Amino acid sequence: MPREIAVPSRTKEILEEHGFSFKKSLGQNFLIDRNILEKIVSAAGAGPEDGVIEIGPGIGGLTEQFAKAVKQVEAFEIDGRLIPVLQKTMMPYSNVRIWHEDILKADLEQVLHEYMQEVEDVIVAGNLPYYVTTPIIMKLLEQRLPLSRMVFMMQKEVADRIAADPGSKNYGSLSIAAQYFSVPVKTMIVPKTVFVPKPNVDSAVVRFDLRKSPPVHVEEEAHFFQVVKAAFAQRRKTIWNNLQHNLTGREQREELAAALQEAEIDSGRRGESLTMEEYAKLSEALRKHIT
Repeated sequence: MPREIAVPSRTKEILEEHGFSFKKSLGQNFLIDRNILEKIVSAAGAGPEDGVIEIGPGIGGLTEQFAKAVKQVEAFEIDGRLIPVLQKTMMPYSNVRIWHEDILKADLEQVLHEYMQEVEDVIVAGNLPYYVTTPIIMKLLEQRLPLSRMVFMMQKEVADRIAADPGSKNYGSLSIAAQYFSVPVKTMIVPKTVFVPKPNVDSAVVRFDLRKSPPVHVEEEAHFFQVVKAAFAQRRKTIWNNLQHNLTGREQREELAAALQEAEIDSGRRGESLTMEEYAKLSEALRKHIT
């Protein structure tokens, strides 16, 4: 068996062999703790008949653990300098395919159709850089691909926002969007000390169990999310002020008042106090009253 990638000495050796230097702009931090990687694979519920789409494999630490646990791994890496590194570190694993591609531009529907017909469940996993965490998660959720679940490592503060409950300081439009499409659960906190280079903050692993249907019914999803986004535009302002300034305009004050009354929502409340069910009722009422 090859030597494990995700241990400090082996990681250092691989980086030196390829003369690799980290790019801050790509948010590159490689995990050097095999136990945590094994816990991520466990959180993903990945079995021998499953397939994994991995985002940002780096030098292959997590890729290696998935390769040993599942039938197939499709690993997407945006940094061209890492492709020859991955080709070498993944040589022992015939079930890994490496893609030099931006996951935000990749045609995952095609990848699933062409390469993942023979697997049972498809899981998306990865250690997401801070600057693209939300765009990647939202793209995957909104696409409604035939995935079973997603498991991502991310900055702890983003994980806190995704899993937040109504009324808490972390609750916002990202919480509602993530919880509309999935059931997100924080499975563990990952200290900054187990990365190379060491980031400034701790990370967390979040598992997203994808919903077959949303927990609330809305006629127009796009309008629902527009209402949610407007309600959180300025957190200290009331729902009335935020909706008036960011959705309806002053000339539709009466219509806004009627919609809030129909949805049984006090205009003096703030966005973070409303549940997803209340946003659904408000969205439908606004569709009726605001043209």
